[in-house]
Amino acid sequence: MEIKVCGLASQEDVEAVARLGAKFCGFIFHPASPRALDPKTAAGLESGALARVGVFVEQGADEIITIMKQARLDYAQLHGSQSLACAGRIGPERVIRVLWPARFHHREELERQMAIHARACAWFLLDAGKAGGGSGQVLNWSWLSGLRSPRPWLLAGGLTPDNAAKAAASCQPDGLDFNSGVEEAPGKKSRQLLAALQAALGGELGEIK
Repeated sequence: MEIKVCGLASQEDVEAVARLGAKFCGFIFHPASPRALDPKTAAGLESGALARVGVFVEQGADEIITIMKQARLDYAQLHGSQSLACAGRIGPERVIRVLWPARFHHREELERQMAIHARACAWFLLDAGKAGGGSGQVLNWSWLSGLRSPRPWLLAGGLTPDNAAKAAASCQPDGLDFNSGVEEAPGKKSRQLLAALQAALGGELGEIK
């Protein structure tokens, strides 16, 4: 089970997430977000072995590629209507494609959409709501049980230390994505909540200090 913590804005929080044993650290480049960073600030945050993810909402390929270079990003998480061609220009091996299960009436429709995007992404992220992100809502986890995904996928949407284990057991994603559920304020992660998350996931992750 991989862990991604998004909306990071300080060196201290990046280091806390690294000690947690996470795989991904996420930086938001959507100006309307209270957690938004500029590329220079993100570049200055040292992340060690963590994979660096940039969250993009409606930016096009040129802007995304420029920011990825400036901020030293490994992945672009596409939260908008970016096309397959856009993802192809970024590099499929560097794309996390966001999809919203609530848009689909049947799971087979979601799986067909995943099959279409699979050639232009390395990971999927399934989020709550029907667009954007950060709604704080949770998905119908049992609806996703047995999902046939052509790529590894991350579960997002309202995840907290209290529901993380149940979410993982209900639909068996390849990873979990956390943001506001481990915060004490927008862009400020809570050491207490990160420690609770470590405990909730069976003590398999690192120690939070």
